[in-house]
Amino acid sequence: MSDTERRVVDLGEAHYRARIAQIQARADAQGVDGMLLLNANNVMWASGFFHIPNERPLGLYVPANGEPRLLVPFLEKEQAEASWIGDVRTYWEFPGSEPAEAWMLRDIGAARVALDGGSYTLIQGLQAQHPRLTVDGGVAHMRWLKTEAEIALTEAAAGYADYALDVARASMADGLRDGITEIEVVRAVQAATTARMQHELAELTNFYRGAVSLTVHTGARAALPHGQPGPVALRPGDTVIVGVGAKVGGYHAESGCTFVIGQPSADQLRCLEATWACDEAAFAALRPGATCESVNAAGLAVLRERGYADAIRHRIGHGMGIEGHEAPWLSDGDTTLLAPSMVFSNEPGLYRPGTDGYRIIDSMVVTATGGRRLSQYLSTHGPEDRVIPA
Repeated sequence: MSDTERRVVDLGEAHYRARIAQIQARADAQGVDGMLLLNANNVMWASGFFHIPNERPLGLYVPANGEPRLLVPFLEKEQAEASWIGDVRTYWEFPGSEPAEAWMLRDIGAARVALDGGSYTLIQGLQAQHPRLTVDGGVAHMRWLKTEAEIALTEAAAGYADYALDVARASMADGLRDGITEIEVVRAVQAATTARMQHELAELTNFYRGAVSLTVHTGARAALPHGQPGPVALRPGDTVIVGVGAKVGGYHAESGCTFVIGQPSADQLRCLEATWACDEAAFAALRPGATCESVNAAGLAVLRERGYADAIRHRIGHGMGIEGHEAPWLSDGDTTLLAPSMVFSNEPGLYRPGTDGYRIIDSMVVTATGGRRLSQYLSTHGPEDRVIPA
């Protein structure tokens, strides 16, 4: 594949100008002069200025009328000026003699500005100087609904996450004879999948976080939902959880599978089948007008009905987009109504401390008629296909 054939993942100026127009409509409806975005993910979503968030505040000001403005630390000057946004203002350094957010408001010079959020201390301090300053979380809600272009990037990311599972399975099968470890599987998957992405994509947006991230847990360590991979050898009889996240064009998707090394026991097969039945139940419940918590309830009910209530450690899923984990949440307490173009993970999990664990992951999008899986690995590899001969 030549450079000219590589897939372009930059959404382009027209896409981001449409975002700015959305925010301007929000500002007008709220009766403010403009909105100042301080959340790094909101800034990236609205402007396409992908950067490395750190302690130095960075803002995007969107006036109710007129052109947007990037307000950045001086060290980001050239990178910000390379974006499509023509108005870039800089401050010297953090922490500085004047808080950067105070400088931003002074530079903006508007009386009625809405922030997208911040700590209580920050907002209280700024409102002391700007009494008409308000807080508005509307931009974060805008991120819930994806465009066709965003869904296409997410689906591409899901495809790479699926490919990563193929690599993981092959590396485990090949390495069992010599004693492959969790961390060695991680390295093999990251190297192969990243190389493929570099070959097929025009750029790896936000690469500083890694285009591919994953966890590999085996044996009793598989009962740790968020454990760290280590120099632990895979052994016959063990389950191995492989969970993969990939980003294309700054958009995140996931795919994950639990494998069994060697001939599975009847108990292990029941657990594999229970998590897959849970996945299918949650997927079937993903339809417009349903609540997030109802999808969670539908999936987890399957695990409880099969006698695994004590092995449940987390909700069924979460929203995905610019962030790997973002609202809304497929969880108790989230009564958000599902709407077409919302993207979620579907993550049934069983965890039995001291024994083993089972988690599978699908990425899925809400459509007008129900759900659609963006990841395909689990659909094409049923429970009986998740066994690696020892």
